[in-house]
Amino acid sequence: MDEPARNKLWEEYSKTRKPELREKLIIEYAQLVKLVAGRLSMYLGYNVEYDDLVGYGIFGLIDAIEKFDYGKNVKFETYASLRIRGAILDQIRKMDWIPRTLRQKQKRIDSAMSKIEAQVGRAATDDELAAELEISTDELNSWQGQAMVTNLVSLDEFTEAGSEIKMNAAANSHFEQPETAVEREELKQNIAKALDSLTEKERSVIVLYYYEEMTLKEISRVLEVTESRVSQLHTKGLQKMKGQLGDFAAILFT
Repeated sequence: MDEPARNKLWEEYSKTRKPELREKLIIEYAQLVKLVAGRLSMYLGYNVEYDDLVGYGIFGLIDAIEKFDYGKNVKFETYASLRIRGAILDQIRKMDWIPRTLRQKQKRIDSAMSKIEAQVGRAATDDELAAELEISTDELNSWQGQAMVTNLVSLDEFTEAGSEIKMNAAANSHFEQPETAVEREELKQNIAKALDSLTEKERSVIVLYYYEEMTLKEISRVLEVTESRVSQLHTKGLQKMKGQLGDFAAILFT
């Protein structure tokens, strides 16, 4: 459906609120649910089925359509993406399947990483992390793979904000913030510094995923590694970049 037809559909639905028009809008924006679910699946690894994430996200899309005010100067895709993401994460939290031991492992990894980086002035290597945690590198890789699910915790703040998002022009696009030239330049400098802290493969995964918008499967083919390994590299990369980016981390990775 082209833009004029979509706008006409929104105008008709806004006036009549007919269920059949709502169904057309759901079908029109179903691809958006798949996009959001696909991005979240990178955080969750293989702990939740992608189709389940899509199913949870549909409820968020329906909620967004019903609450969207077409008369305001706001892009629906931006507003709906937050509602969809929130619906998915809310449902996952209700399942309460993240074991306490996984949370504890994530905290230990984060603590060890911070300690080493403070001592050596650079990102910690896997060997250094394993030594600090007094475990083998194989066990560390296992911990990091399991800890992918605990990335949900880092999304809590974003989800809380998204659930009460205000529909205004300033919030029209998450990626248009910060608005000033000074802040944009600072953001670019921080990104460059953060990318420099990564290994070549970690950097490749981040760039291919966030800037080339490739899927996990596509990245695995390019790098000639398994999809599970791509997920591990993604998680490691984000953990390292989080310290470098500070407040800007939420802008890029949520």
